[in-house]
Amino acid sequence: MTWHTNKLLAWDLETTGVDVETARIVTAAAVGYTPGVTIDTLPDHSRQWLANPGVDIPAGATAVHGITTEQAQSLGRPAAEVVDEIADLLAIAQVEGTPLVIMNARYDLTVLDRECRRHGVATLEERLGRPVGPVIDPLILDKAADKFRPGSRKLEALANHYGVALAAAHRADADALAAVEVAVAVGARFEQLQVDAQQLHVWQIRWAAEQAAGLQRHKRKTDPFAVVEGAWPLVPYDALRAALNDLAGRWELMASRCDEDAPDVAHVRAHTYRTAARDVRDVLRTGRVPHALMTDAELEKYGTAR
Repeated sequence: MTWHTNKLLAWDLETTGVDVETARIVTAAAVGYTPGVTIDTLPDHSRQWLANPGVDIPAGATAVHGITTEQAQSLGRPAAEVVDEIADLLAIAQVEGTPLVIMNARYDLTVLDRECRRHGVATLEERLGRPVGPVIDPLILDKAADKFRPGSRKLEALANHYGVALAAAHRADADALAAVEVAVAVGARFEQLQVDAQQLHVWQIRWAAEQAAGLQRHKRKTDPFAVVEGAWPLVPYDALRAALNDLAGRWELMASRCDEDAPDVAHVRAHTYRTAARDVRDVLRTGRVPHALMTDAELEKYGTAR
């Protein structure tokens, strides 16, 4: 029986940022989906979490999901508890054979993995004793099945394209429900996707890599060092990359605290810390040293800074 006519579990999260190595979970939701069963009152059919991420929530992130640092601190539960519960719930679903539906799974599952490591709890893969799967990612499916359709592939655009209601974009519960309904709509529309969930999972690994490679080629027309991650549904953990990301984050934090120093000293210190953090992140992004640190021979080979 094809995956889109079986029971599914949709999951979504909202975070403090876009970098999977440093983002912290703020809200999350899991929504059980059974074909033919109407979900009238979402909270009665889902599990939701609000965490205190332990760090300030940037204004840009708040503008997306609406949760402020103050709200998370006063109403959110300890992050370690939330992360542990989420990983446990997803592991149980996977053991039971229920596919996970996750929009842009590479991001959400990698953030969860890093949060588990950060808080010293077992990762989803450690709980399963195997790689995560099957996972259904409507973003990957839509790109594979309707490759040349122009326009956005964000969840709001996909929901509109497939006639799915999205009541409150960037609210984890609403996004999770919309993601599973979009996934089912994609599966129903394209016969080539109507296979067993495990087979589809294997196909998505290849499709995700191909899509990332195509996007990387496009980006390198303007940025010769652009790198687009191709691993799916989870970016493998790299201890060295994690350590460098943490170092850059610490320098950025130190820069933000330089206001405590005398004004003339603060400016110099902050600039030094931010420059160092930027250089480290450039190395992680491109795999090469920043232009400012290149030798003359390297600059001639790779081009001067724009």
